[in-house]
Amino acid sequence: MATTADLRVGAVIRHNGELCSVLETIHRTPGNLRAFYQVKMRVIKTGKLREERFRSGESIEFVRVETRNYQYLYRDGDVFMFMDSESYDQIPVIVEIVGESAKYMKEGLEVQIARDEADNVVSVAMPNHVILRVVSTEPGVRGDTATNALKPATVDTGANVNVPLFVNEGDLIRVETSSGSYMERVKE
Repeated sequence: MATTADLRVGAVIRHNGELCSVLETIHRTPGNLRAFYQVKMRVIKTGKLREERFRSGESIEFVRVETRNYQYLYRDGDVFMFMDSESYDQIPVIVEIVGESAKYMKEGLEVQIARDEADNVVSVAMPNHVILRVVSTEPGVRGDTATNALKPATVDTGANVNVPLFVNEGDLIRVETSSGSYMERVKE
């Protein structure tokens, strides 16, 4: 078992039966009180933020996580199939682990999958942005570009993205996967 002195940003720990990724850790020594560590972490399964205080020297269970590149193959109901880029092994991952970023997954997309010691999938990390094709949107009105007005558009993965008025059907756009927002139009 490791102690609080071993806490680092990016470490994965098991706290209250849940896997958490450490985002920030601060060692505090207030006046005449005992020292403690203020730790900000994200619960991997739900994505919720959590702040905890640990006594200095308290034992913590660290979880070893291995990250590898995988290629997204297809979706079969509530299961996503990924292929290891090196060994060509295929692994199924349920929708809850993939999360909201599933709306922007295209076949052939490279993602990083983290697995724990028991070979369970812990998380799926998408690239920061993906390039998608606009399948349907309303045509832009000529001369209506003075404001930063947005219109809804459906991309080839089925997700809805708000785009500027000058974007038309068939255009390629770059979408930020964390927020689902339009970044820019891409030339072919």
